[in-house]
Amino acid sequence: MATGAGDLPARWVIHTVGPNRHAGQTDPALLTSCFVRSLEVAGEVGARTVAFPAVSAGVYGWDADEVADVAVAAVRKHGPAVPGLEEVRFVLLGEPLLGEFRRALGD
Repeated sequence: MATGAGDLPARWVIHTVGPNRHAGQTDPALLTSCFVRSLEVAGEVGARTVAFPAVSAGVYGWDADEVADVAVAAVRKHGPAVPGLEEVRFVLLGEPLLGEFRRALGD
């Protein structure tokens, strides 16, 4: 689902709820679907850029390395199919997350 972004420097906010590993939601396909569906919604609203956090890392118990691998793979596989999408950014808090996403990206 996409909503207006209010006072944020963006046109939309695309909402997703990641799987909670602590609640037994451990299938990586659930996490993949968060990124894929968000990309689909971005295409539906005509977004040219998308910024993703590390969905489900942290409080939902997913390890940073697994989130990075899933997120990067989902964007690489499904991002090119989104009409008009020019850029995807990962917006991350802290060096551990940044390091895992750099690794997953091959940086």
